[in-house]
Amino acid sequence: MDHDTDLPGHVERVLARFLHESGARILATEPGFASGVDSLTEFVLRGGKRLRPTFAWWAWRGAGGEDTDAEGVLQAVASLELVQACALIHDDLIDSSGSRRGRPTVHVAFADLHTSQQWSGLPSSYGLAMAVLIGDLALAWADDMFAAAPLPAATLAAARPVWRAMRTEVLAGQCLDIHTQATGDASPEAALRVSRLKTAAYTVERPLHLGAVLAGAPSAQVAALREFGRELGTAFQLRDDLLGVFGDPSVTGKPAGDDLREGKRTLLIALGLRQAGPAQAEVITAALGNPALSEKEVDQVRATLREAGAVSAVETRIDELTGTALSALRQAKLTEPATTALADLAARATQRTH
Repeated sequence: MDHDTDLPGHVERVLARFLHESGARILATEPGFASGVDSLTEFVLRGGKRLRPTFAWWAWRGAGGEDTDAEGVLQAVASLELVQACALIHDDLIDSSGSRRGRPTVHVAFADLHTSQQWSGLPSSYGLAMAVLIGDLALAWADDMFAAAPLPAATLAAARPVWRAMRTEVLAGQCLDIHTQATGDASPEAALRVSRLKTAAYTVERPLHLGAVLAGAPSAQVAALREFGRELGTAFQLRDDLLGVFGDPSVTGKPAGDDLREGKRTLLIALGLRQAGPAQAEVITAALGNPALSEKEVDQVRATLREAGAVSAVETRIDELTGTALSALRQAKLTEPATTALADLAARATQRTH
């Protein structure tokens, strides 16, 4: 089976199989849980770039992974999509986001269901509770899917510390993000710490690390891949930060300016505040965390960030990080076509347009 030519399709295949089997087991005894199972299944399977499994897969292939283990590795790396589902469902709830990928977020969808059925209690509380539980289910099933991957016990045991670190880091990054917003820490250093922990680690660095360890890669190769992942993952998040303010909702799947309304203390904002004059800084500060921010006010912040040089500064940082990442990728000395595939992924991750 040639997994390389349609890797996202194969990831989708194993995810669909796992979700169906896992859902069937619990629904056989608890049919009342159908709404939760169906919601998670639909959320996971309705789209996404499948970046995390793709990074892990190419690290495994490039580090000498054996074809006989391909299906087992595919299941192990596809489980990363369930960690991502947990993060997104909970992130939308934390940020009070109304839509994701052009659809109502999980907490909004369940609140709307509560309203339509005229159930007792507050619709918002019901939506919140269901989103928390469905996100928890995604994380629990991610662990199940990884642990059940048909691979030698020694291979899974070697990869388990990487899995544990990644799983914890994404939660630590989310907590740090919330703390940074609550304390109003607008320093570039704090913004970069959040980017490295919340996104770089679990989106790129740890998936690469996981794939390399599943292949039994030597320590020098693992170190080079992790450096590639750290630098590229941070560049990826900085691009996301730009899209959060300047992005087209049809591309990002979220309303334009939502990061401003949520008060996100990104590097873009940190540099904008550092480089702005007093009047410019007031425009940015007044917009941060204002849920009623209008489209006209979003446009004003966009113009201010450009005038202050924050946008060009972030673009420069993205270019620098990407260059360092690609240098580390060359040092990893992976076999082809892995190096080319990862270089292409780097371009796609960092050159997304506004």
